[in-house]
Formats: sequence, structure tokens, C-alpha cells
Amino acid sequence: MLNIGWFSTGRGEGSRGLLKFVQERLIETGANARINFIFSNRERGEAEGSDEFFNLVDGYGIPLITHSSAKFRKEMGGRFSAHREEFDQQVMEKLAGSEADICVLAGYMLIVGGEMCRLYSLLNLHPALPDGPTGTWQEVVWELIRTRAAMTGAMVHLATEEVDRGPVVSYVTVPITGPGFDRHWESLREQDLDVIKKTEGEEYALFQAIRKEQYRREPSLLFETLRAVSQGEIGVVGGQVLDASGAPLSGSMPGGLCLDRQIAAAMLEDPAKTEG
Repeated sequence: MLNIGWFSTGRGEGSRGLLKFVQERLIETGANARINFIFSNRERGEAEGSDEFFNLVDGYGIPLITHSSAKFRKEMGGRFSAHREEFDQQVMEKLAGSEADICVLAGYMLIVGGEMCRLYSLLNLHPALPDGPTGTWQEVVWELIRTRAAMTGAMVHLATEEVDRGPVVSYVTVPITGPGFDRHWESLREQDLDVIKKTEGEEYALFQAIRKEQYRREPSLLFETLRAVSQGEIGVVGGQVLDASGAPLSGSMPGGLCLDRQIAAAMLEDPAKTEG
């Protein structure tokens, strides 16, 4: 049984949706994996969004461990980044008795320090291909528009001190040309992108279309990655990603297991779960 540790600030609908999707798929498919604990850097009563997340966790009967980064920041004073390693050390002490073969950063709004990255195999979901843009999902989408990209995707990679650039575990590709896109790209030719960002912002039709295609695949990408690890199709050992034979994983992209086929099948099997 693959024991999964789940890290999330749990601040909004996206965090709840991702947990709900993965937990229910683990049960429905009889996967040889379980979420063994959930850690949040918020405590009960801090915010309405995280309290809703905690209610969901309670409903699943998954052990919840919390340590408030807001309270820690207030106690320490100054910039949180100057004390990140100390906060991580306190988190690791709280998690010392909780078993995890692999951990997932799912809406965890803190950067994880080096010691914690080395102690745990931390999977991070990033809304771009392995050689794509870094940054927040908003920054990624704007960069795709700026460069007139024809393809994007999402990846799961190991969290390291170099943000969004750890070893790639898996990825899915997403075409952003063709029906549903071409008319938006055509209209962009006659407009100034800086003006669009100031006037329409994230409501811009092309921005919305790109993000929707990424977002509807991301939960399946995370689940299929955990399934592949639980079945030994890929392994994560000592900061390396390995194939079934124990050799470093490589492919047409810069490393990682392509899950296009599995995710397309999952979307075809139950499209309602991947809409939204």
C-alpha cells in the first residue's frame, strides 16, 4: 500500500476539488494507495475556506495535522522567508510519527525549504509542460499567450529548492490551437496584449479557454501519477525519478512519464468529473 501525505493550505474550492477527485478515484478504482494524513499550514478557525476544507477531510476520516504559518510569522516577526527553514523544522517534528512513501503539494501556498525537500519525496503539480513557463498559473497562461504557443500542458515534478524545475515525474500535453482557439488567436493579431491585460485581464476569452483545458486535466494527471507510482510503473527514490526497471526515466520530453493516453481515456470514461 502506497502511503500518501497530502500538503494543502486548503484555502479555496480548487483545493477541495482536487482532494475530492483524488480521494474518490482512489476508492473507486481500488488503487493500492491511500492518503495517510493531510497537513495544512492553517488551523481550524483561521479562515472560512480552510475550515470547509477541514470539514471535507473530517468526512473522509483522514488524520489532519496543522501548524499555522500565520501565527508563526506573527511570533517571529520580519519576513517569513528568513525563517522558512525553522518553520519547516517545526512541521517535520509534527509529522514525525506519520508514515508517507510520497507526498503531494496540492494548493500548499508556501515554498518548501531544502531540508524538507530532501526528507520527503514531494510531488508538485505545475500547469505547464516540463520545458514550459514557470510561475503561477496566471503567469503561465499570459506567457503562453505572449509567445503564441501552440501547445501547453501540466506536469508533476519533484519539489526542489529550484522552484518549478525539479525532476519531472509525469506530464500531459494540451493543444491550444484548432476549434475553440483559432478565432481567439486571430483576434489577438489586431490587439495589444498589454492593453488586454489591463482592460479584460483574466476574463479575456483566450486566457479562459487555455486555463480551462489545463484545469480539466490536472486532477487526472495527479491521480494517474499516484496510480503509476503505486503500481511500480515509475519510482521516486533519493530525489530521482526511475522507470519500472529502476533506471532513470527519460522520454521525448525532458524526462517524465507521458500520461496523455490514460488521461484521455479517463476524460472519455467520465467527462463530468473533468468539467469545471
